[in-house]
Amino acid sequence: MDDLKNQDPLKNSSNNSGQGNSPLDVKPELTPKISPVKAGLLGLAGGFFFYQIFGGLLTILIFGTEFEKADPNALRLITMAGQVLFILLPALIFSKIIYEDVTRVIRFRAAPWIEIGLFTVGIIALTPVLQNYLYIQNYYFEQIAKQNGFIHTVKDSLDYLDKLVEGSYGSLLKINSAIDGAIVIAVVAITPAVCEEVMFRGFIQKSFELKYKPFLGALITAIFFGLYHFNPYAFLPLTLLGLYLGYSAYKSNSILVPVVLHFINNLSAVVLYMVFGDSELEQAKAISSAELTPTLISFAYQIILFVLVLVGIQYYYRKKKLAAAAASVQ
Repeated sequence: MDDLKNQDPLKNSSNNSGQGNSPLDVKPELTPKISPVKAGLLGLAGGFFFYQIFGGLLTILIFGTEFEKADPNALRLITMAGQVLFILLPALIFSKIIYEDVTRVIRFRAAPWIEIGLFTVGIIALTPVLQNYLYIQNYYFEQIAKQNGFIHTVKDSLDYLDKLVEGSYGSLLKINSAIDGAIVIAVVAITPAVCEEVMFRGFIQKSFELKYKPFLGALITAIFFGLYHFNPYAFLPLTLLGLYLGYSAYKSNSILVPVVLHFINNLSAVVLYMVFGDSELEQAKAISSAELTPTLISFAYQIILFVLVLVGIQYYYRKKKLAAAAASVQ
């Protein structure tokens, strides 16, 4: 991700779009009405407060704490409405008020199919890496917890939180008809992909990019993306997923790419739940000692494969940049 570390999107608003760097292509820098860091933190606080706190309290007031007994479709619809009202809408409003140029902040730009395809190959390669990391992490955490009383107490608390997350998520995924299936895909795959990406990889990450190097902006956004999901065992995998989504947003300069990747990631979770049931929601699941060595070997090969995909993506954009430079000279 060297290009992500070194490029500055402020210097050329058409970065990674494949266009030339002639004076006619360069637009004025974004001029936020407040510090871009404050803008990013406002987005994080707004998303956390409006959706996780206010939206959560509203859901509890309507359905109570026993989500399993609530009407599934009513719970799904209010979850979808909460994402639109408390994540998507604030991101658009903040972008308009603070930056005025919503299109550039959110990165509303069509992306070539080849770029969507390249990053899709990346998300397919990354998914087993994150899953195997989770198994390995949980194995060692479980071994440490057996030998340390304090760690064991912490693990019990995390297991309890994981069960709560699993229960609330599982109630959204139970499907009894084709209509249920369509609603689940809309609520779990489509809506979060659009709403969360517009907020995180759009407004928040772009805000941090205006102050810090793009890699740091994407990393800060990814860390808060991991925290935002309140999933203690999956925090690091979610952070790494968020970093890859941020990388795709920056390189393609299009919010469409991370939206598609986020959709694919969530849709695969829905499909796996349909096939394997509740076991796919257990983030605390650990492997046995006999499975450790094969998992480590598989993990190493999967990392190599993912790195090769990243090299291919970098090569594509380097070649595209050279072609754009040659075209601007002619």
